[in-house]
Order: sequence, then C-alpha cells, then structure tokens
Amino acid sequence: MKGVYIFLADGFEDVEALATNDVLRRGGVDTTLVALTDDPFVESSHGVTLGADAFLPEIDTDHAGTTAADVMIFPGGMPGSKNLAACTPLIELMRAHYAAGGTVAAICAAPGLVLSQLDGLEGVEFTCFEGFEDALLAKGAVYQPQPAVRSGRIVTGRSAGHAVSFGLEILCGIKGDETAAQVRHAMYLD
Repeated sequence: MKGVYIFLADGFEDVEALATNDVLRRGGVDTTLVALTDDPFVESSHGVTLGADAFLPEIDTDHAGTTAADVMIFPGGMPGSKNLAACTPLIELMRAHYAAGGTVAAICAAPGLVLSQLDGLEGVEFTCFEGFEDALLAKGAVYQPQPAVRSGRIVTGRSAGHAVSFGLEILCGIKGDETAAQVRHAMYLD
C-alpha cells in the first residue's frame, strides 16, 4: 500500500486528524482521508462532519514496493479509537502494511487500542493518552511520556494538545529533518 492515509472512524478527535493532515500537507506530503465505510461523511467526537477523500474498501491492498515513507495514521478520540480497533479489515490491512515495511502512526487512545494489535512490539518506544498504555506494555513496548515518539516505523502521539508534534514526527520520517524544521519554523513553533 503506497501513500499516506489518515483513517477516520465516527468519533475521531478533530485536532488529531486535522492538525496532522495540515502539518503533512504543509510539508508537501499528499495525504488521503479515508472513511471506514462507503459513507463519505464522518462525524468527529465534537460533532464536526468531515468529508473523506476515499473509502477503506477502495484502498489498494497491494503491498509491493511499500516503504517506511508509506504511512497509515490513526487519530484518537472516543469512540473513534474503539471504532478503528473494531474494524477487522482495517486491522488486517495495518498488519500487512507494517509487515511489508510500511510505517504506522497513532495518537491519543489509538496506540493502545489499534497499534497494540500488531505483533513484534518488544522494545518499541511509544507514548499515548494516559490510561491507554497497558496493552502495549503487555507486549513489551516501553512507555515514554513525551509529546510524540518515533521508534523505527512506529510513530505515536500523546494527545490532541500534541497533534502538531505528532505530525512533525511523521513528516520527519517521510521527508527528513530539514523539511520538518522548515514546517516547524513556518508555523512559528521555534
């Protein structure tokens, strides 16, 4: 699966989805907002309706040529994170994508509910919203109470307040430190 995709389930956290998307697009990354069903409109945890660019059933599942620059992104929020975690086709796609060499990124509750469904997490450093770390800890991952953490091909963010840091970590992994620094500077975060 080539490209950068942000997966939206009803109840997604607005800031975590849109700030991440904004940071990546400022850095020249073409992102696709993906709804889990064939309904193009997804409602956030705060009642904002967002139109998706694509639908999960339409996503190319061919993983030939997948690299670390190909990213699946999972915003948090409730019940959005639970809805993502309960979507069997999405979880199967994530597992295959990661096994093929792609990157996965999740923020807030999504690391604990979605990324915890991956195998081989021993020693992986992560962050998440407080209270959602247990499933990852049980798999041998190492909790770091930081705004955002990049550990190999896994990027995690702590909360909505750290969504820009999360987006910058993803951008750094795709385009490098220089591009991330330029976006950071342009957003007056220095």
